[in-house]
Amino acid sequence: METLYDVQQLFKQFGLYIYVGKRIYDIELMAIELQKLFEARLIDRETYFTARGILNREHRIEESREDF
Repeated sequence: METLYDVQQLFKQFGLYIYVGKRIYDIELMAIELQKLFEARLIDRETYFTARGILNREHRIEESREDF
C-alpha cells in the first residue's frame, strides 16, 4: 500500500466508498473510518499504520495546496 488509491481499495474490500466532494474532507473521513476498522479488529496493526501514514501525507499535501 503506497497511495491514496490503495487506501481507497482497502475500504472497497469492506464496501466503503467515501466521497464527500472535496479531497481534504474525503481524507479526513477516511481517517475516521480507518480508525473504526482498526478498533473493530477488521484490519491488522501494520495495515492501519501504513494507511494512516498515507492519509497523513495526503492531508499535508492538500493543506499546502489550500495555502495558495
